[in-house]
Parts: sequence; C-alpha cells; structure tokens
Amino acid sequence: MNKLALKFSLAVALLSAPTAVLAWTPAAADAPGKTSAGVAYTQPKDWEMSVQGAMTVFTAPEADLRIAVIDAGAAADAKAAVAKAWSVYKPNAAARVLRLATPGTPGDGWDQRVSFSYETAPGERAVASAQAMRKGTAWTVVIVDGADATMNKRAAAAAIIERSLRPAGYAPETFAGKTAHRLTPERIAALREFIAQSAKELEVPGVGIAIIDQGKVVWQGGYGVRELGHAEPVDAHTKFMIASNTKGMSTLLLSVLADEGKLRWDQKVVDLYPSFRLGSDATTKAVEVRHLVCACTGLPRRDYAFILADGKAPATDTFSQLSKTEPTSAFGELYQYSNLLAAAAGYLGGTLAYPNMEIGAAYDKAMQTRIFGPLGMHDTTFDFKVGESGDWARPHGYDIDGQMTEMSNHFNHLIVPYRPAGGAWSSAADVARYAELELSKGLLPDGKRLVSQANLLERRKRGVPTGEGAWYGMGLFNEVVSGVPVITHGGTLQGFHSDWWILPDSGMGAVLLTNADTGPAMFGPFLRRLLEVAYDGKPEAAQEVANAATRLKAQAKAKRARLTIPGDPAALANLAPRYREPEFGNVITIENRNGGKWVEAGAIEGPVATRKNTDGSLSLVSIAPGNIGLDATIGNRNGARTLTVRDSQHEYVYTEVR
Repeated sequence: MNKLALKFSLAVALLSAPTAVLAWTPAAADAPGKTSAGVAYTQPKDWEMSVQGAMTVFTAPEADLRIAVIDAGAAADAKAAVAKAWSVYKPNAAARVLRLATPGTPGDGWDQRVSFSYETAPGERAVASAQAMRKGTAWTVVIVDGADATMNKRAAAAAIIERSLRPAGYAPETFAGKTAHRLTPERIAALREFIAQSAKELEVPGVGIAIIDQGKVVWQGGYGVRELGHAEPVDAHTKFMIASNTKGMSTLLLSVLADEGKLRWDQKVVDLYPSFRLGSDATTKAVEVRHLVCACTGLPRRDYAFILADGKAPATDTFSQLSKTEPTSAFGELYQYSNLLAAAAGYLGGTLAYPNMEIGAAYDKAMQTRIFGPLGMHDTTFDFKVGESGDWARPHGYDIDGQMTEMSNHFNHLIVPYRPAGGAWSSAADVARYAELELSKGLLPDGKRLVSQANLLERRKRGVPTGEGAWYGMGLFNEVVSGVPVITHGGTLQGFHSDWWILPDSGMGAVLLTNADTGPAMFGPFLRRLLEVAYDGKPEAAQEVANAATRLKAQAKAKRARLTIPGDPAALANLAPRYREPEFGNVITIENRNGGKWVEAGAIEGPVATRKNTDGSLSLVSIAPGNIGLDATIGNRNGARTLTVRDSQHEYVYTEVR
C-alpha cells in the first residue's frame, strides 16, 4: 500500500464517528500544540497530525508508523486506561498480547507512569507499546504502533513527541540563570553515596568515577570490585572498555588535524581518501568529512553486519561494508547513528597523519601521538592484551535466569576492525583528562593548547535533533537539561557501559565507567542527581534508579518465560550444522556441546533455546549472559533450511551449506 492509500485508509478509520474532525497537517518545523485535555505536545517536522476528539495521531512521513496520544480521562488504574485508549485507537482490532507492564518514574508534572510492551512476531517487523501517564485522576495514554524500521529511522522524532508531553498547566523545573553550588566535600559525598546505592540496586559490581568542578577533577576513584567473587577493588585507574566514547576522541583527532591543515570539515572525503565509497556514485561524491561523524547522513545502523562477521577482519573491512550501504534518508534530515562511518572517520584521520602505514596502525599511532600522549592518558589503549591485563574490570550481565554473572569478553573483540567507533580501553582518570580538555576548550593542564577552540567547538555545533532539547554534533551530544547546557556521550558494549558529562556554564563534569549491562540505568539518574546537588533540584533521581531496577528484573523474567530451554527437540534436531549469508559471507555454525546445541555466529557464541512466536513461527535464541545475542527465525526457503536474523532496517537470510 502506498503512502497516499495508507493515509486514506487511516482517515476512513478515524472518521468512524459522524462528528469527527480530521485535519492532516504536515509540520514545516517542530510545532507545539495541545490535546483536547490541554496536554502539551510537540509535533515533529514533516510528521502529519490528525485530531479526532480525545485522540491526536502523529503519522511519520513513511505513513507506516503512528504515535497516538489519547486523553483517556478517569480510569481505575493504568491497565484500564490503556485498554480504554486501545479501544479508541483501534476499536475493532484484536488485542495484542501483553509482554510486560512496568512502573515508570513520576515527573514532568505526571503523578504516575506505567509502560506497556506487546508481543510482535519477527516477520511483522513491528513495534507496539503504550505508556499510561496520570495527573490527578485523569490519564493520558501514548500508543506507538507501526513499522520497526521506521521507528528506528525516526526515533529522534518519536522522542520529541513522547518527551514533550506534559499535563495542562505544568511548568517544567528549570535551573536556567541560576548559579551552581560548588562541589564541596559534602556535595561530593552525596554524589558518591548516590553512585554506591545505585550500583547496589542495579547489581553493578564496579564503577570507575571522576567528579569535576571549576574545570578540574575534585575527586576520582571507584566503587565496588573489578570482578564478582573477587576482592580487587575498582579504582581511578581500573581499565574498562569505553565503547562509543571513543568516537568523541576520534573527532578530537580530526580537530587537531584540521589545525594542522590536513583536512577541512567541508572537504570531500574522496579528495582525501580516493577509494572511499558509500552506496552510489552520487552519494559518495557528496560526503564531506563532517558527514562521517554527524550521524546525519541517513545511513542506517548495520551493527549486525559486523557483530556476525569475522572479528579478525582488517581495518579496511569498514570501507568494504560502507561501499554496500546506501542512506535511507537525505543528508541532514534525520539522526541515524552509524558506527561504520565513525570508524571510517578515525581511519581517515590516521591515514592523513601517517599516510605510509596500514590504516589501523596509522590510526592507533595518531591517537597516541596527537591525543592520548599529550593528555597524559596513560591507561588508554586499543591493545586488547594490554586492556585485559593488570588493573582491568571484567564484563558482567544477567544470565538467562536473571542472575548477575561474569561474562567472557569474547564478544567485545568484534570491535577491533572498527575501533575508532568504540574500541578504546580507558579509566575514569583518563576520561576525566579528556573531559577537562573539553571544559578548557582545548587547553592542557599546563596551559599549552592541544587544539584550537574553533575546531574543538565545531564538534559541539547543534546538528540533527535527537529528542526534545537535544542534538548530535560530531561524536558528541549537545543537550539542554532543565535549562542547563550539557555536552555528553555514552558507550555500550557487552558488559561495559560508560558515560561522561560536562556542564560548560558551571565548569562541572563527571565520568562513570561500569562493568555490567545494568550500568546504563544509572546514567540518566546520575545526571539528574548532579543537577539536584548543584542547583537544589527536586529529589527525583533515586526513584528513577529504583524503578529501573524493578524494570530490568521484570524484563529478564519476561524474556525467560518466553523461552523453551533447552529448546524444542524436533526443531533443534532439524538444524543444519552450517549456514551462510550471501551478502557479507558471514557464517552461523550449530554443533553439539556439553549435551546440548551450541551456536557460533561471528562474535556471538553460546547455548541456545527456542521461542514460539505469536505468528506460529519458531526462533532460535542464544542464551549466554549478556544484552546482545542471536535471535533467528527458523525456516525453509526453496527446500533449504534457513535462519533469518533481523535488525530494525535489515534482514539477513542464512541458508544451509550443503
């Protein structure tokens, strides 16, 4: 069905009541508005909006994703409010199977929040969720319904809608124009206590910590242990993988090279690296240096392409994979995060610095000589042998029964060929040195300038929106949180999660490095706690962590409940020993190990289970500890056995090797 036909079909459905008022109004820019009950919202640019009584529906430009805001009024509880909202949104549709309902954190004027997620079959490639929000006795329900690919592509716009929703008459808390308190020992103690309590609730074994005030580190150290069951403590120099926090450091390298005259931000990449290719010739010729790190080219994530690939690939594999990838939106139109483009940016920098070296080695040397060395980041390395030695934290995650356990670091070796996007090992002390440089706008502690202020700040310029009051620059997020400007970035790998923040107006900042998959649940609350301590904000952060801990446990339990372990016997017996995907040549192998089936697929390995899907299909699911695994639909195509792996915007069909 084309966009016009789908729009007409939805319009007919919405016109079921004779008195309906329906107006399709594409937004030329983000536009504020209010529902019939006075709930404030922002309509994203290019999205269409229709209103029928108590329901306001936002439709993505692709017309296959809708976000409905329903003024549900009084209801017995959140579940009743959501049921009422679905009956308004899709009055004649069969109810979806509820997967999980979890409490959210009150705030932004709402007295209560509850999130609902629903089962979708892999073949649907759909997203279905609801959030019920109560102010007094009145409920507002947000329903997200449509194509997973579009949701992934339009996630920033969806965030603008959902995060802008506030009840009638509510004025958001703001610290704009206020002077921050200095971080006295008592205030530092409050932050440390919050980190310790959060880590305990979230079962994070260890956290590397640095706290900055007036541009300088005022406390650094650690909480907890490097490894469960062992006594060695985390300290300021404990090494963690910092994942995507490598990106900002890679763009810092580009800034230094711009100062050296080796590149311009608006220079065409093919002029600097002639073998660069991105999809079509026209697209390739349009790519400038800044496009490699702006998350604004429209290039979709293809992380599975390298997760399932050979981790021993050379650095040039980055460019090989990019040559097969075409943007799905126009340059500058949307925020779409690309690890491959960021990796290409780092390798470009390495090549410009050391043109006669292999591109991986050139990048490593350029980062050492231009960034890590001058900053005194002596704990930081791309060498896994060094990273996995001495004072280093081990990765942890929930096992299939929801117990926190140590994991192998095998998975994280996948990042080596793409390391400018996320392959660095570092410590809280070292990342703090990097954060201090950001606060000083390019000056080293001794007063010498590492990088010009102009080229350092170029990375912070507001690019594509990522949500309400948030933008992506070049390897950095630029946000306004409760009226306070914040520069930040996070990093995620298996069992390693990190974040850092600077508040340029006050000279404050912080670094948190964690060694568990539950670690990210403390990051947003920590920033909130920092603002509470600095500006005497309302105490909301602790409740956010408590709700997150409840939610994570519930998600782990729900995941386990859907699985058959050790797996459907007939389905497992019928698996082929080896499958191959034609586009990238990646392989999945199935073997018997320790009395059960075991899968190896690129960086993923471990025992397997099966899951019966709502459409009757069966999926093969790896169940080793960790937040990333294999989820493949078992099938048959043209008489050959297949395993189909999907991410939001791609499908990879593996066929048995005979």
